[in-house]
Amino acid sequence: MPELPEVESARATIEAAALHRRITEVDDTDTYECRPHPPGEIRAALLGRSLTAAHRRGKSMWCDTSGVGRSRTPGPTLGLHLGMSGRILVTDGDGALTEGGDWLGGRYGTGAEQSDRNPVWDRFTLTFEDGGTLRLFDKRRLGRVRLDPDLDRLGPDAERIDVDDFAARVGRGRSPVKARLLDQSVVAGVGNLLADETLWEAGLSPQRPVDELSAAELRDLHDALQHATKEAIAHGGVHTGEIIPFRKAGAHCPRCGTEMTRATVGGRTTWWCPKDQT
Repeated sequence: MPELPEVESARATIEAAALHRRITEVDDTDTYECRPHPPGEIRAALLGRSLTAAHRRGKSMWCDTSGVGRSRTPGPTLGLHLGMSGRILVTDGDGALTEGGDWLGGRYGTGAEQSDRNPVWDRFTLTFEDGGTLRLFDKRRLGRVRLDPDLDRLGPDAERIDVDDFAARVGRGRSPVKARLLDQSVVAGVGNLLADETLWEAGLSPQRPVDELSAAELRDLHDALQHATKEAIAHGGVHTGEIIPFRKAGAHCPRCGTEMTRATVGGRTTWWCPKDQT
């Protein structure tokens, strides 16, 4: 599924192009994407309001909404989850497109509509007073739209967590360190690729039990996570990580030339360098 950097690009898209535009229509008829809300419930809650801020913690994204008319009482929170491959598409009144979300490898490009974007894959749509729209484009139909989503189970955001909190959370227990990084209640936002990139940068085996990590190794792991996350955001997604092209059979570590090793850790396919990562 999209990891923290991809969700951040979707959040930034909303912040740049969709805020403070009055909502005049809502298509919430996809009963799977909008569950448990029945058709019309999200529409009734949002008509006449505008999105006022876009937030993210880990892979979770949500928007604040305004009051209706002159009311200063805020409206409900609108949660938007990208699922496996969702993207947020925002058009202005002239149809110009701003978008962000899951990396599609250049298949769709940016800056203009694409002919193979079947409208049936627009699972949720806000229409604004100026005629523009915000759409959740989700070909695989695994995203989610929800009013007032519950965020209490999420740990601190992986991009923002400080080193002391990180060490206390990650270093607890005997889980393999990769499994611990993937636990969203521990640190929110780390997915499979970001975990592999982080552990490679830190020089740690994904199989190391966390209670064997020294204080210095936990600090290095925190620094590696911060660096890997910021680099991925800056360069377009987790696919841009340095180790990512070498996560395949027969590939060799770009740092030392050792053949990469594969195993399942934390339920996920994992690649690492057996020489550099100990």
